[in-house]
Amino acid sequence: MPSSYTLSVHDGSCSSATAGEPQLGGQCCAAGLQDDEDLKFLLKGSPLSKVKSASWKRLRFYKLQEDCKTVWHDSKKILRSPDAQMFSIDDIEDVRPGHETEGMKRFAQDVPSDRCFSIVFKGQRKNLDLIASSNEEAARWTEGLNKIMSNSRAMSQKQKLQHWIHTCLRKADKNKDNKMSFKELKSFLQEVNIETDDNYAKQIFQQCDKSKTGSLEDEEIEEFYKILTTREEIDVIFSTYKDSDDFMSASNFHKFLQTEQQERTIDQAKALIDKYEPSEEGKKQFSLTKDGFLIYLLSDNGNVFNPAHNQVYQDMKQPLCHYFISSSHNTYLMEDQLRGPSSTEAYIRALIKGCRCVELDCWDGPNGEPVIYHGYTLTSKILFKDVIKTIKNYAFKTTPYPVIISLENHCTLDQQKTMAKHLKNILGDMLLTMPVEGKIKEFPSPEQLKGKILVKGKKLNSLEDSMKETENSSTEADDVSDEDEAAEMEDDAVKTTVHAKKKAGATLKLAKELSDTVIYCKSVHFRGFEHALEHQSFYEMSSLTESKALKLANESGNRFIRHNSRQLTRVYPDGMRTDSSNYSAVDMWNVGNQIVALNFQTPCAEMDVYQGRFRDNGFCGYILKPSFLRYNQSKFNPKSIQDGEWWTPKKLNIMVISGQQLPKVNKKKSSIVDPFVTVEILGVARDREKKLTKVVENNGFNPMWNEHFEFEIDVPALALVRFLVEDYDASSRNDFVGQYTLPLTSLQLGYRHIHLLNKNGDPYPSATLFVHVMLQESKG
Repeated sequence: MPSSYTLSVHDGSCSSATAGEPQLGGQCCAAGLQDDEDLKFLLKGSPLSKVKSASWKRLRFYKLQEDCKTVWHDSKKILRSPDAQMFSIDDIEDVRPGHETEGMKRFAQDVPSDRCFSIVFKGQRKNLDLIASSNEEAARWTEGLNKIMSNSRAMSQKQKLQHWIHTCLRKADKNKDNKMSFKELKSFLQEVNIETDDNYAKQIFQQCDKSKTGSLEDEEIEEFYKILTTREEIDVIFSTYKDSDDFMSASNFHKFLQTEQQERTIDQAKALIDKYEPSEEGKKQFSLTKDGFLIYLLSDNGNVFNPAHNQVYQDMKQPLCHYFISSSHNTYLMEDQLRGPSSTEAYIRALIKGCRCVELDCWDGPNGEPVIYHGYTLTSKILFKDVIKTIKNYAFKTTPYPVIISLENHCTLDQQKTMAKHLKNILGDMLLTMPVEGKIKEFPSPEQLKGKILVKGKKLNSLEDSMKETENSSTEADDVSDEDEAAEMEDDAVKTTVHAKKKAGATLKLAKELSDTVIYCKSVHFRGFEHALEHQSFYEMSSLTESKALKLANESGNRFIRHNSRQLTRVYPDGMRTDSSNYSAVDMWNVGNQIVALNFQTPCAEMDVYQGRFRDNGFCGYILKPSFLRYNQSKFNPKSIQDGEWWTPKKLNIMVISGQQLPKVNKKKSSIVDPFVTVEILGVARDREKKLTKVVENNGFNPMWNEHFEFEIDVPALALVRFLVEDYDASSRNDFVGQYTLPLTSLQLGYRHIHLLNKNGDPYPSATLFVHVMLQESKG
């Protein structure tokens, strides 16, 4: 442990305040970069031009703070708090050199690209587009930030905790004397989300103030840190399995893994010790110290989510219709569906989140160039060709499995031909233009379609006829039925305008060039399950509103499942959701719908659950449906559970033990979180249940619950488990603190940490829940 919590900066480099020991705050997020020239440059700072529009470019001074975790900039505005002039390295999603954001392409094309770079933030925060005075300065910033981000992401959970506490200590040290007065200690406790009465705070202070100087420094701050971070629940578990006061042997650790974690081999125990034990003495003895034990529990191996499921492990060689496919609705929108901005950035964010089906609403644009926007509304417009370029660049950065472009085509023939030209010229070999291996009897698999982009849309004829056509075919265009989403909108705000433009039974003149880009995803009107079985080919698919799909699921669940074992179905939000809100995908998945499209731009509980489902299988965007949803003669019905392979009842026992470093959600400085936890099961109707812990008042740092919940689950293959932490408010709606959702089949047993996610689905640096999980066979 350190003998000082200072973070010294000498000549622009991060270093420990004392030699040999890591500083309080863990290793700096720039550890290992002490002599790095890029880091030194960032710590000194430099003026950069901030770009917001063609006429708005302002010079601002940007500087990496001494914590190597925060960037500060000056501002001409009168801001409410100093925090408004800073952003955290943890909030950065990407640093893009050149003209790689929409803002840079529109407003900085006259500036050499090697002087430009953009900071792309997580969540809904707008990009920060910057211009440096030279290409060397731009390179310093982009390379320096990327190095710090890489180091920060490589920090262990314990190092992140230490760094976070260190940052809070720095904030509390108002006079920057590297000491902590009693007043500063109280300020620190409030900063880390603990409220204590003066007597208890005074007791801690006096216990640590060995020198009786009225302030804490050096070893006294170390003692305070130890008191603060002691976790009694970890001490109890460690004491149960330890051999001596200091060590847990490999054999006892193996016993812990077998008894509590349901993990088996002694070799595994030794490998984990070698990986997580920080002391050389412990490694030599094949033993864990308490520190090593906690580091293991906070690691991926101690995570509630099975680390084996962070890789693609499912069979990817089944037909495409046998998978749930991560899918976005109105992908081009950043906000609402009436006035919100359209942006290529929305496509990037969806694709980076693993989305494999994106939507393009295409309309005639000026100068013969098609545009994308939400028709008959005030949403802004973007060029079709820019979206296709964006899809090409980002389609396979997260996962190599196929992307489906869902076209809502409202264009005239000439602009349809332009669309087809852009698809072919920009995407090149990525665009699927012929059936795989010339076979048209069944869907190819995601494995066969790796690196390919498919188009979903209207088609003039059957796939079989297309294969037979020659280049001299005289059919250049023809009428097709025009059932688009707008025709089914139910919201009065747009319905009148839409129906004035479109009438029931309307047709669309479709260009052959665009028709030919559609291979396995031909859009057709849904006329019932019997009609589909008798008259439709496997590659013909329908799009249904959420209400229509839910009605079919409730009334004809088994027939829906059989239909989806053979054909693709897309479900999208009802038109009334002009605020881009979402519906629950769970009922749609329960009947095997593959393309359940949600508004990725809208953070909400439904999106949390959606991302929880697709967290599985390496976050690749494709989840293999349970076998009983893949049979064309399946007897499964989620509304009427009977005996079958799906009926494998489980008894799930969850002990919610404690929480760690829960974030403040109320911006008032004096506010302290009053947290409680909801554990919820989502799946078939009979499995759905939620249970709540008590409220712990005024403690977001280390709340303790020790509450046990039991759930009976009949169809575990479809069940998800959601952990939600909220800040209790008796007078108004509870505030969201954090959540984590995962499939029951990805749940690890035993003592596990849950690494909480924020509203945007991004992980907090150090906020966790500690739980114990048991899953047993149930008699049902």
